[in-house]
Amino acid sequence: MGEAANQTVNRIPKRNGFWEAVRHIAASDRISGLIMLGFAFAGLILANLPAIADLFGHIAETHIGIPYTNIDLPIGHWAQDGLLTAFFLVVGLDLKQELTTGSLSNPKAAAVPMLCAVGGMLVPPVMFLGVTWLYSEYAPPGPGFQTIASGQVFDYATIAQGWAVPTATDIAFSLAVLALFAKALPGSIRAFLMTLATVDDLLAIILIAVFFSSLNAWYWFIGIAACAVAWAFLVRLKRVPWIIAGLVGLLAWVMMFEAGVHPTLAGVLVGLLTPSREMFGEATPRAERYHDKLQPISALIALPLFALFATGVRFSELTPALMISPVVVGITVALVVGKPTGVIITAWLSTHVLGLKLAKGLRVRDLLPAACACGIGFTVSFLIASLAYANTELSAESRFGVLVASLLAAAVSGVLLSRQSKRFEAAALAAKSAPQSEEDAELEAGEHEGHLADGTITMSMPAFTPEFIRKFRAAHPKAVRGDGSANADDAQSDDPDAGKRKPRRSVRGSGNVRGGRDGRSSGKGGQSSLKVWRRRKR
Repeated sequence: MGEAANQTVNRIPKRNGFWEAVRHIAASDRISGLIMLGFAFAGLILANLPAIADLFGHIAETHIGIPYTNIDLPIGHWAQDGLLTAFFLVVGLDLKQELTTGSLSNPKAAAVPMLCAVGGMLVPPVMFLGVTWLYSEYAPPGPGFQTIASGQVFDYATIAQGWAVPTATDIAFSLAVLALFAKALPGSIRAFLMTLATVDDLLAIILIAVFFSSLNAWYWFIGIAACAVAWAFLVRLKRVPWIIAGLVGLLAWVMMFEAGVHPTLAGVLVGLLTPSREMFGEATPRAERYHDKLQPISALIALPLFALFATGVRFSELTPALMISPVVVGITVALVVGKPTGVIITAWLSTHVLGLKLAKGLRVRDLLPAACACGIGFTVSFLIASLAYANTELSAESRFGVLVASLLAAAVSGVLLSRQSKRFEAAALAAKSAPQSEEDAELEAGEHEGHLADGTITMSMPAFTPEFIRKFRAAHPKAVRGDGSANADDAQSDDPDAGKRKPRRSVRGSGNVRGGRDGRSSGKGGQSSLKVWRRRKR
C-alpha cells in the first residue's frame, strides 16, 4: 500500500519551480517595487550617460506601426500606450473584485478611505497651482512668466496644465514601503491604504478619460461598445475561447486609440467586465484567477519597461537649477505635503463632522505615516506628465519632479512608519508583560480549540480547582452540566426555562478535559463531563 501511495504521489505533476518563483516575486509588493525603482534609475542614467545616451535615445525613438491603421509609435510610446495596458487590465480586474466581493463592496465600511482618496486628489492640484503661481509672480523674468531649468520661459497658463500630475498614488510602491518599514502595524492600516489607493486608481482612470482624451469620430465608440459586449459574453462561457477573446481585447485597444481615448483604458474596460463571482462550480472567481496570471506580466515586464522609458529623459545638464525649477518644486510640494494633508483633513472631517467610523483601535493621527506613503506617485503620475505637457522639456521636468517627490515621500513615510511600528510593538509587549486581572486569567484558562486530522474541531478546558468552580458558578448561574441537567443554581432560579436550555459547558470534575469523537469528554483523576460541539471546516 505504501508503494502504491508513493506511485500516486509521483504521478502528481510537480509545479514548475521557475514560474513559482516568478509569481512569488510579482506578488511581493516589496520586491516588484524595488525592481521598478531600479529600472527608473536605470532610465535616468542611460539617457544622460554620454557613452550610451545617443543609443538609448535612438532605441526609444524607433517607430513601430500596426498595418492598416494610423498607429505608428516610437518604442518609448509603445511602453506607455501599449505595455501599460497590462497594468491597467490588472487594475480593472482588481477593481471589479473589490467592488463586488472586496473592500469596496460595503460602502459604509469603506467610506472613510474612499473619501480620503477624494481629499487626497483635491488638495495636491491646489498646492501645485499655488506654488507655480508664486514663481510666476515673484521669480524672474517677471509677473506671469516662469523660467524652467533648461532656460525656456513659459507663461503661467502653460505651466498650470500639469495640475493633474500630482494627483495619483502608486499602490505598488506605497504597499512596498509599508512592507519594508511597518513590521508590527495592525492590519487595519494596510487595509486602509489598500482601499484608498484602489479608489485613487479609479479616480485617476476617470481623470485621464475626461481631461486627457481628444475625442474623434463617433463611430469608433460604437466599435468600443461592440467589443465590450463581445468580451463580456466570451468570458462568461464555460470554456473561454482565448484566441477570440484576445483579438476582441486587441480590437478594443485599437478602437480606443482611434477614438482619441487613451488606449490603456481598454484594459480597465475588459477588466471591469470580467466575472468576479464563481461560475460553473469553479473554486475561485475568474477575475481573481486572471489577475493572478497577469500580475507577473504587469509587475515584472510592463511596469519596469514603462519606468525605464518614462524616466529616460535627457537633460542638457543636471544642475541645482533643475531642483528649484517651478515644475519640480510644485510637484514635489503637492505630492509630499499636499497628499497627506488632503488625506488627514478628510479623515478628520469624516470622523468628527460626518460621524463615520475608522477601524476599531485606529485614530486619525495613526493614519499620518500611511497618508505620507500616498505621496508616492510614480506610474500614473508619469503617464499624466507625458499627457499634460506637449513641450518635451516641460514633460521631462515634470517626470523628474515625480521621481524626486516619490523618493522623498517614500523616505518620510518610511521613517514615520518605522517609528509607529516600534510604538505598536512596544505597546504589545507591555500589554503582554502586564499582570493579568482575575477575569483575564479565567478567560485564558477557558476553552481552547483543537483540530483533528479528519477536520473535527474540538474544545478543551484545563483542570478546574474547587475554588475556580465556585467562582465560575457564581459568575455563571445559568451554566449547566455536560449531561444536560441543570445545576443547583438553575434549579432554584425563578426562570421558567431554567434547565431546558441546550447544554453549554460543565464545570464538574477535575483533570485536563478533551473532547472525544462522540461529542463527550472525560478527564483523568476524577469525574468530569464536558459537552463538545463538532463542526467541519469549511
